[in-house]
Amino acid sequence: MTDDVPTVPTIRQVVLDTADARGLAEFYREMFGLAYRPGDEPPAPGEPDPRGADWLVLRHPGGVPLAFQQVPALPPSTWPDDGVPQQLHLDATVPDVAALDRQHERALALGARLLRDRSDDPQEPLRVYADPAGHPFCLFVG
Repeated sequence: MTDDVPTVPTIRQVVLDTADARGLAEFYREMFGLAYRPGDEPPAPGEPDPRGADWLVLRHPGGVPLAFQQVPALPPSTWPDDGVPQQLHLDATVPDVAALDRQHERALALGARLLRDRSDDPQEPLRVYADPAGHPFCLFVG
């Protein structure tokens, strides 16, 4: 410690395990307007995708990067039911209910599945989704 300021680790990125790293990265790239780290972009059609079978990183200026780690199998979360807990989820905000409704349509079109709808909550309108691999994420007005 120097000057009474503790030295602490800095969160570098959030890593999601998935049985389809490229597919899940593409979902989040589209959903949140992210860009691939140089070298992680998809290959040309018909070309091999060695990075997509291992580890990919998406970035956004001023945001925390999302990384995708290929695993052989991953049981999807069954939350809010018992069985397989969330283990991790992402929170994202929008400015108002109209934007929440627009993003709802985008999320579904990109392959998300609605898990819980509290968009009519006057205190905190929100919706909870599962991404294509089953990881929960929330969109809420904030």
